[in-house]
Amino acid sequence: METRLGKALFRYRWFYLMMLPGLLYYLIYHYVPMGGLIIAFKDYNLSKGIWGSEWVGFKHFQTIFGSPYFYEIMRNTVVLSVYRIVFNMLPDVLLALMLNEVRKMWFKRVIQTLTYGPYFLSWVIVYGLAFAFLSQDSGIVNYFIRELGGEPINFLANNDTFRSILVSTDIWKNTGFGAIIYLAALATINQELYDAAVVDGAGRWRQLWHVTLPGIRDVFILLLILKIGTILDAGFDQVFIFLNARVYEVGDIIDTWVFRRGLEQLEFSIAIAMNLFKSVIGFILVIGANKLAKKFGGSGIW
Repeated sequence: METRLGKALFRYRWFYLMMLPGLLYYLIYHYVPMGGLIIAFKDYNLSKGIWGSEWVGFKHFQTIFGSPYFYEIMRNTVVLSVYRIVFNMLPDVLLALMLNEVRKMWFKRVIQTLTYGPYFLSWVIVYGLAFAFLSQDSGIVNYFIRELGGEPINFLANNDTFRSILVSTDIWKNTGFGAIIYLAALATINQELYDAAVVDGAGRWRQLWHVTLPGIRDVFILLLILKIGTILDAGFDQVFIFLNARVYEVGDIIDTWVFRRGLEQLEFSIAIAMNLFKSVIGFILVIGANKLAKKFGGSGIW
């Protein structure tokens, strides 16, 4: 057995050598830092270091779960994440399906460029554009509202509109890029399946339902499982930039709360404890979603 393993390692040594940088990256930047999770169980002090800090067990978890803001930030995080899953994945699929039906390649390329271009903009720029349109004093939308005799609305500081703004700007920014994955999946569908469907008398809608959608089902399920696993990550970059004190009730999420407690108030143990809690929940959700996907006929991740 050992001889066979040694021969295999020698035979494919160049492949293993090419894998080495990637393995080292994950080892150094993803696995070694996991040792810092012990901070969640200690009263971490910068001057004493990790090993010199006092061991407090589950004290910080009790502090988190006993916080009056815990259920509010959990609710906001889950709601925003569900909105992202529902309203982000469907536009990705729809755009990919529409582009797949376009026969003029120059037109297809133009639409692709226009739709995935916003993905490369930072959230700071996106917020600047949103502010230019939705600002209460100088926004274009409120300008027309005033011209029509209405009262200006502070969209960016309104509990009723804040989540809608987050979701809509996220759709605008990421839909084009997300469609690329489905376009790649559509390109792998065997053309003979479409030819067979035409012979059987299937029109475009029947081909879409019986050939195209089943062809991208596994990719959709894979992305859905990954998104479910990160359901407690509601998009820190975007929310942190758009968030203000007036909309904490509907917009404050776990990551923004951790940022304030961990970096602004230097409560590192609290921040690590919350992130450990998020990781455990995410792991459970990925396992559960994968099992459900297999139960209903999907391929799952493994």
